[in-house]
Amino acid sequence: MTSATAWAPLEIEAKEGGGAAELLARVDGLDGGLAAGLVRARALVFRGFGITRETLDPVLDRLLPNRLAYVHGNSPRTKVGSNVYTSTEYPQEYTISMHNEMSYAHAWPTRLAFYCQVQPGGGGATPVLDAELWLQLLDPELRRAFAGGVRYLQNLHNGYGLGKSWQDTFETTERSEVEEFLAAAGAEWDWRRDGSLRVESHRPATTRHPVTGAEVWFNQADQWHPAGLGDDTAAELAAILSEDELPQSVTFADGTPIPAEYVAQIRDRGLDAAVDVDWRAGDLMLIDNVLLAHGRRPFTGDRRVLVAMSD
Repeated sequence: MTSATAWAPLEIEAKEGGGAAELLARVDGLDGGLAAGLVRARALVFRGFGITRETLDPVLDRLLPNRLAYVHGNSPRTKVGSNVYTSTEYPQEYTISMHNEMSYAHAWPTRLAFYCQVQPGGGGATPVLDAELWLQLLDPELRRAFAGGVRYLQNLHNGYGLGKSWQDTFETTERSEVEEFLAAAGAEWDWRRDGSLRVESHRPATTRHPVTGAEVWFNQADQWHPAGLGDDTAAELAAILSEDELPQSVTFADGTPIPAEYVAQIRDRGLDAAVDVDWRAGDLMLIDNVLLAHGRRPFTGDRRVLVAMSD
């Protein structure tokens, strides 16, 4: 964490033996209710309540009253319950940089809940970051460059290839359902002769929180850019694919390239300013997905964190 902020999530410890009933009672006791309490705190971390996979659903029903499917999600996950998913299945030795969930989409979840089913052997914290601070930490030159927004490009295969298939991405095998979704999202798309799907979407680089009005950094340019893959991975992909053929990529809104040094600045300043939330089995964290970005630190041993989302 940098000296730029002393913010940390609000941690709520069990007092009466824990369990789902006590956790929900503590939620009910928040000043102004859950919605106001979450906006005020940005993140709520519940510890010592001993939530299990069997008692998780009634807790999520209260915290996330309208659980969302991960439709148009770009990261690899496994669905393990009623709109409950594994957190991003990315090799454990790598860091996942800061991001607001689905900030590349036309609509995104407003809340995320993370539940630790299996404690990491070592490391594996979930860093969280004030997205308003993130914007402030970026150089004025970079912020001006992104003022027009960004253009995301996806190449989604038809069942075999790099990245995700369009069927997995949209959780359907019906082209008509995909087209209906993309039309509503204001995206452009093209079905290719091999059955793959190309999608282009123009999105802003920042947004404002609907309650506080705070302007926040709100895009995934650094994660969609080849420079964000690391030199070795980017070089391997460049040897077999042009940038236009990558599973996902990003440019400025007018199609001009985003400099690699901008990508590094966005990624590094976000990670440096983040606050790590360490996990114990049974812990649960609820975050405001606009006010806070999140990521993942590398870990050893086993780690199983589940995630659910709500509008």
